[in-house]
Amino acid sequence: MTVSLKSRLSEARILVAPGVYDALTGLIAEQSGAEAVYLSGASIAYTRFGRPDIGLVSMSEVAETLAALRDRIALPVVVDADNGFGNALNVQRTVRVFERMGANAIQIEDQTMPKRCGHLEGKKLISSEEMAGKIRAACDTRQSAETLIIGRTDAIAVEGLEAAIDRAGTYVDAGADILFIEAPPSVADMEIVVKAFRDRVPLMANMVEGGRTPMLDAAALEKLGYSLVIFPGGIVRAIAATAHDYYANLVSSGSNQAFRNRMLDFAGLNEVIGTGAMLAEGKRYDGGRR
Repeated sequence: MTVSLKSRLSEARILVAPGVYDALTGLIAEQSGAEAVYLSGASIAYTRFGRPDIGLVSMSEVAETLAALRDRIALPVVVDADNGFGNALNVQRTVRVFERMGANAIQIEDQTMPKRCGHLEGKKLISSEEMAGKIRAACDTRQSAETLIIGRTDAIAVEGLEAAIDRAGTYVDAGADILFIEAPPSVADMEIVVKAFRDRVPLMANMVEGGRTPMLDAAALEKLGYSLVIFPGGIVRAIAATAHDYYANLVSSGSNQAFRNRMLDFAGLNEVIGTGAMLAEGKRYDGGRR
């Protein structure tokens, strides 16, 4: 039986949530032993559109992806809802839809529209009052207390660390269940964040390869005082590197033979996705047999 996300976050040990962008990556993360996954809006933009994380993904596109993911895996899913895709009324609709699709936690940030990746330049923020209203709207709308609301602030890069901590406090007061202060540029800044909030609310860290925040492993983040860490786009960067090598090899050699040790064969992929079990299930309904 899968432990609820809320219960799991009450434990002392940190929770690692790998980033996923579709049902296949979610399935492989589950098979690899992950306890939860993070559905990354950035990774949907990267893989579905071949575009950057600059607010191009819509609420309905995330919901569609979430529905396919939930149909395939049982793990808790943390969903990136960007800035709620609009004002407080949009946030209400987003929470209703995402909760119906199977989200266990919904992350909302305080950027304007269009938003952009927290590790890119040029972010702009709404007021802390407006963001607090969005969080209250999200909390009022959810149907289950097990559905967690993550309040994210991108204020460090725009207004500085002190302002980010002030904003984060406002978001906790508004009802955020988890706090995500994005892109602290040093371990010292991370320590300040943890000191301010670790006794009030679980804290989430974001590890982006080549991003603004120092890359720490889960053990180091747990020691600092974080409860949850996401690696949202790592799978896309890994697949992109592999795909570059794969296509270059295929185009140059006209064959996949030299790449066989880096890929699954037909049977291997069918084993991963459960083809045999699904075909056997289908036979139960063939020709009226019981």
